[in-house]
Amino acid sequence: MQAPATAAAAGTRADRMSLHGWLLAAVLGLASSMGHARASDLAPPAPGDMPPQLLGRDHQGKAVDLADYRGKVAIVTFWASWCGPCRKELPVLARFQEVVGRDALEVIAVNFKEPRSDFNAVVRANRGLDLTYVHDAKGETSERYGVQSLPHMFILDHDGKVAFTHRGYSEQSLPDIIAEILSLLPEDVKHRPATAP
Repeated sequence: MQAPATAAAAGTRADRMSLHGWLLAAVLGLASSMGHARASDLAPPAPGDMPPQLLGRDHQGKAVDLADYRGKVAIVTFWASWCGPCRKELPVLARFQEVVGRDALEVIAVNFKEPRSDFNAVVRANRGLDLTYVHDAKGETSERYGVQSLPHMFILDHDGKVAFTHRGYSEQSLPDIIAEILSLLPEDVKHRPATAP
C-alpha cells in the first residue's frame, strides 16, 4: 500500500516541478521579450523627449552622435530612395541649411533599411548637397526611433530635445516645417544676410 502512495506523491511532485519549470520559463520569456522590443513596440520620441543619440555612421564612416550638435538646431530625417517626398525634401533641407548656416542648423539624413548600393546612388546623385548622410541598412536606428513610415522627421532644439515631429508629410508641408525650424533659431541667426545661391 505504501508503494502506490509514494508513487502518487512522486508523480504529484513531478507535476509540481514541471509546472514550476513552465512558470519559470514563461516569466523568463516574458522578461526577455520586454527587453527586446520590436520597432512596432517602440513609440517615436515625442516633443520634449531626448531622442536616441547615436545614429550610426555617415557615408565617410564617421560616427554620428547628436550630442555633437547641441547648441544648434538639428533635423533628423529618415528617407529612402523609393520615397518621392523624401527625395524632394533633401534638396530643400540642404538649401535651407546652407542659407541659415551650418553653425546654427545641421541636417542629418538617415537612410531607411536600403542596400548600400541604393544609399550610395542617392548620395552620388545629390553630391552637391552638403548633408550628413547616415546609412541604416539593418534598421537599428529606425527601430530606436520607432520609424515605420516615410518620410519621418524629428526637429531638435538647442538642448538636443525633440521640438517637432512630422510623419508621412508631403511637399506642401515644407513651408510649415521651415517656419517651425525658424522659430527655434536665435534672433541674430534669423536676421543674418542669406548666402548667395
